[in-house]
Amino acid sequence: MDDMMQSVDHSGHRKRLRERFRQNGLEGFAPHEVLELLLLYARVRGNVNPTAHALLDTFGSLKGVFEATPQQLMAVYGVGEEAATLISLMVPLFRKYNLCLAEERKSISSTAEAREYCRALLAGQRTERFYVICLGANRAVLGRRLIAEGTLGEVAAYPRLIVETALNLNAHGVIVCHNHPDGLAEPSEDDLTATRHLYRILNDLDMQLLDHVIVAGTETYSLAEADQLTAKNRKGI
Repeated sequence: MDDMMQSVDHSGHRKRLRERFRQNGLEGFAPHEVLELLLLYARVRGNVNPTAHALLDTFGSLKGVFEATPQQLMAVYGVGEEAATLISLMVPLFRKYNLCLAEERKSISSTAEAREYCRALLAGQRTERFYVICLGANRAVLGRRLIAEGTLGEVAAYPRLIVETALNLNAHGVIVCHNHPDGLAEPSEDDLTATRHLYRILNDLDMQLLDHVIVAGTETYSLAEADQLTAKNRKGI
């Protein structure tokens, strides 16, 4: 009888969570309630509240939960493959959505737009990634390419790949960006040296390095805005 009553109670709680979301979105939801709402769709019955709290206790925050790998999530008691897959889908889905918004503009004509595009491209990435974005003379986005992934300081060939991509797309200007998954959105000495080397290479080919954007979480750093592409460079795109 007690088990039956608990099942009824959980069913009512599930229904109330769904109804709250349908009426007001996630407004007013506590972090554990956000996770509960997700877990409802991975576990068809039962109480998901303890699992939601266990996830927050393990990873420290909602952000930490969403950025965890499926393997890390499944190490938490009560989280199966379906729940881990659903939860780990959230950040890539958000990144894809933001990138769609950024690409609707189809051009990058300011430093603010460059920051927004690069942040959307790199949001939530767990490993270091380096992208080149090629622009036409009117700043229209011609295309982008993932140049390197992993420890970027060990990748010596990326200037050649950037030039190859820019030439293939007949680019007039180039923006490069990379992320610091566990650091600050500030350039290292290696970042500055590599950027200035790339600036000279592209300049010799009559192409412009318009910006190098560094992304760390929600923060961005523009080397063009900070006047750091070369010893003497105008600020912004």
